[in-house]
Amino acid sequence: MIDDTSICLDNISVCYRIPSERIRTFKEYAIRWVQRKIQLHSFWALHDVSMNIKQGEVFGVIGANGAGKSTLLKLIARVIPPSSGRVRVIGRVAPLLELGAGFHPELSGRENIYLNGAMLGFSRKEMDAKFDRIVDFAELWEFIDAPMRTYSSGMWARLGFSVATDTKPDILIIDEILGVGDEAFQKKSSTRILSFRDQEATILMVSHNSFTVETLCQRAAWLDHGHLMVMGEAKDVVAAYRASQNAKS
Repeated sequence: MIDDTSICLDNISVCYRIPSERIRTFKEYAIRWVQRKIQLHSFWALHDVSMNIKQGEVFGVIGANGAGKSTLLKLIARVIPPSSGRVRVIGRVAPLLELGAGFHPELSGRENIYLNGAMLGFSRKEMDAKFDRIVDFAELWEFIDAPMRTYSSGMWARLGFSVATDTKPDILIIDEILGVGDEAFQKKSSTRILSFRDQEATILMVSHNSFTVETLCQRAAWLDHGHLMVMGEAKDVVAAYRASQNAKS
């Protein structure tokens, strides 16, 4: 691994085993599994993908729906393992994949901050020091002791973003979450992400908006049906992707 590399993917492939027919309940699945009546087919989400992402780099991933972008981010966030190949990641990762995914709807916002912080590896004492900053940024003091089930989806996402980004990570993974909350909060969240870039955090982002990738990223990769098509300077990758899309239309 090169000294300035944050993320290294060596010939990564990911295969999902999917039932050939729709199974409506877990009970039905269990019965069929015992009876050995489940027929599975293989779906390859990624095929032999290799890339190096440097420390302090802003790297974009573009591609159509089903291209394998989210699977790639989940690999790097250690949510799923590869079927083959090797993933090497240096540093603490803050994955912004599904904001507030670890929140419990019956617990209050306050309790969920501590719960989510523990899931991210922070101690109670560390979360005590972070708590006021998190609620200030989320602008949720009025609702912080209310159950999360009473929160709107925007409030839920704002609190998740605030918890995940309170401390600068070594690696920030972003999956189409820059539309969090209202316009003012979107601007505030984008400013925070750009501040991490200025502090030389490695930022890996997926976006359907090629202009965002071209504007914010130094390098990028284009995925298509699990295959790495092009990787290089962001403007060149975006140009190749746009040309492909125009050829299809």
